[in-house]
Amino acid sequence: MALHLVDPQLHSLVEEFEALKSVPIEPDALRKVIEAQASTAPPMLRTNVIEQKLYMPGPSGPVELLVFTAKGAASLAPGILFIHGGGYIAGSPESSKAQAIEIAAELKGVVVCARYRLAPECPAPGPLEDCYAALKWLWESSDDLGIDQNRVGVWGVSAGGGLAAALCLLARDRGEVPLAAQLLNYPMLDDRTVERRLPDHFGALVWTRAWNKCGWEAYLGHEAGLDDVSHYASPARAEDLSGLPPTMIATASLDLFLDENMTYAHRLLKTGIPTEVHVAQGAFHAFETAAETDIVKQSMRKRYDWMRRVLNIV
Repeated sequence: MALHLVDPQLHSLVEEFEALKSVPIEPDALRKVIEAQASTAPPMLRTNVIEQKLYMPGPSGPVELLVFTAKGAASLAPGILFIHGGGYIAGSPESSKAQAIEIAAELKGVVVCARYRLAPECPAPGPLEDCYAALKWLWESSDDLGIDQNRVGVWGVSAGGGLAAALCLLARDRGEVPLAAQLLNYPMLDDRTVERRLPDHFGALVWTRAWNKCGWEAYLGHEAGLDDVSHYASPARAEDLSGLPPTMIATASLDLFLDENMTYAHRLLKTGIPTEVHVAQGAFHAFETAAETDIVKQSMRKRYDWMRRVLNIV
């Protein structure tokens, strides 16, 4: 990876992520890496967020939820379903707990994280149905949670961004939960990227072409790029993007998903969906790990400001 393409503030992170290249390309190995990172994360300094662990009925048994509520939130606060990443094969609510807490505090609202099932043990559509069940629970529990049903959104990261995009399509089609916003953070939207020719610097760090192939084929249960893949599994395949909520796509200039993210944003705009795009220059997948750098602070500020504006948070 040519360092001249990377923001100088992220140079130290490059060496840390280079170690991922020695990790075997298979789900269990990635799970161990993510769990190790989560266990060594520094403790959160936020004391203005209350954490609860709850369980709700799911499509295949109980689904565990982590619920984060900002202290002093309005009686009708915004509600966010936050969907963790991990390539559809790894990750957990704990692995994204720090970000979920920050979102709750910044938006003065309620953030719900679901422990959705993972591939390959549970391929599509199982993880999406878990997320839909969590979204419907959030909606139906709005009185208990203190959530304004007119200000419910989804926020997903990487594969969680792909699930968030698919969830918005599913919610639109089922007509049970109206959504006010979707924030897709370098979302994993298109299985056909596995076959596309892209510049070498796309995906040179962290989520590489090899990991992408592993994740998609585990999630689909078959080879990626086939003709009959559902748009609920690979949202970029959806022919109709009408009726979706206002959208922000936050991505990075060196991310493997940049091309599919920009294409999806362009299609949303052509459909008439209010859409904003932020491309972090010189950044790569999971660059937010360098939380104290200016580039990360600025990128996160854009996301919070957009969500505040769309959900009318003062």
